[in-house]
Amino acid sequence: MSLLPFCEWLAGTEWSIALHESLHVYPMVQTIHVLVLLPFIGMVIFVDLRLVGWTFRDVPIAEINARFLPWAIGAFCISVITGALLFFAIPVRTYLSIFFRIKLLMLLIAGLNVIFLHRDTRRNKDIWGANGAPPFRVRVAGGLSLLSWGIVIIMGRMIAYNWFDCNRQPQPDFINWMAGCTAILP
Repeated sequence: MSLLPFCEWLAGTEWSIALHESLHVYPMVQTIHVLVLLPFIGMVIFVDLRLVGWTFRDVPIAEINARFLPWAIGAFCISVITGALLFFAIPVRTYLSIFFRIKLLMLLIAGLNVIFLHRDTRRNKDIWGANGAPPFRVRVAGGLSLLSWGIVIIMGRMIAYNWFDCNRQPQPDFINWMAGCTAILP
């Protein structure tokens, strides 16, 4: 199942064309999307470094979460909105980007990690709240979070490049498959 027909339809809408061709709005959306990553990733790094056990060992995890996560959630919400607008402006090229697909996969991994980690954090916060290094599985989850969010940011930046665009043929079959080019190549 391919979302390419939907993306093609979306690209032809008046709003998508207007956003993409805007001299001021599109660059402002891009700028907001990038700038909001600063507080978001900063807060995530503070939380994850505590979860890994490298910093703030004398501060309970619940306190770190209470101080930093509301800011991270707010920044993430703005990032999702601006990211959706960026996709809306250039849906076909973005959908066919390997970097976009990897970014979405890593967002899914990071999101599932957050859900399971914070469920475990709430359930066991009294056991390992201020005891220095948390249990091994929590340290692994913190490390996975740092890695996955780092890849999300790198892949998001790479979307702007056309190294593996479908119109740059010939490419290896694997690249064409990863980018979804097989749906549009003759």
